This record gives sequence, C-alpha cells and structure tokens, in this order.
Amino acid sequence: MRIVGGENRGLRLAEVGEGDAAAHLRPTSDRVREAIFNLLDGGRFGEVVEGARVLDLFAGTGALSLEALSRGAAEAVLVEDGRAGQRLIRNNIERAKRDGQARLLAVDATKLAAQTGEPFTLVFLDPPYGKRLGQQALGGAIQGGWLAPGAVVVWEEAGPMMPLAGTTFLDRRSYGGTVVTLLRAD
Repeated sequence: MRIVGGENRGLRLAEVGEGDAAAHLRPTSDRVREAIFNLLDGGRFGEVVEGARVLDLFAGTGALSLEALSRGAAEAVLVEDGRAGQRLIRNNIERAKRDGQARLLAVDATKLAAQTGEPFTLVFLDPPYGKRLGQQALGGAIQGGWLAPGAVVVWEEAGPMMPLAGTTFLDRRSYGGTVVTLLRAD
C-alpha cells in the first residue's frame, strides 16, 4: 500500500499484516484510491481536494486521508476506534510527516459528539461492509454539524448506497467488490 499521488507519491504505508483478526481492516486498494481521486480531481464536482478539511470515518489505516493531504487537502481528522487501526494510523501519519495536519480521533464513528469547530468539506466513509454502520455514522455526522454545506461524501461499500436525508446523489462507480457512491451535503 502506497500513496499514489501528490507530494507523498510513492510513500509506502505501514502494512496491515496479520494484525488483529477482529479489527476487520480492509484497506482501500491503491487502484480504487487512485480511481476515487481521479474522480475528485477531475473537476466534475468542483475543486474537492485542494484546501479541503477532511473527515475520515472508519479510517482504518488512514490511507484515504493521507492521500488527500498529499494532494493538497489542508487538514484531516481520522476517526477510528479499533486499536490495530489506531496504531496503523499513527504510524502512517508519522511516515508521511503529517503530524501538524492529521489528527486521530479514537472514538466510534457511529457515536460522534456534536461538532463545535469548523465543518468538513470532504468526507470519506469506509465502514465494515453490509452492517449499516455507514448510515449510522453519516447520519450522526450530519446531525452533529460535522459536514459543511456542499461537502462531498465518498462512501465505499459492497453495494450501492442511497442518499440519506441531508445529502444528494452525485455519482456511483463499481470497482470489483467495492462500490463507491458520491454524495453532496445539502
């Protein structure tokens, strides 16, 4: 696993390895991550990554957020409650030298408290597949004021996801067993 574009292009990220079987870490492949950023950088949805405030729900290894930072995002908050994922995220933030831009929030993504700071403009949502955790996390983030109006949500799942109240459908792409649904916050 590596960063595929931007300042940190080619940087090898920490390997998931055997890890903790209960962690269910399933990092976004380099190919899918590159396809996602080609969509976001392509201009069809506006300037999405450059200067973005990124919220990464179910951050896992942190690869999506670190890719965004490498490509010009301003900052990222990575939400991960699993210990194996938290270790990988800390390691990867250090490898990418993004301590000042990336912050780990060690909480359950489905139980976010209300956001009191500036809302986020780009959201990555990569929950364990098929458990409806994405709906819970995104719904809570919307209710808690985490998303800026017009924020783009990139939602990875095993199947197509429908927009939740407070979002509008933008696009959907399939990559093998992964379906990426793009939404915009109202």
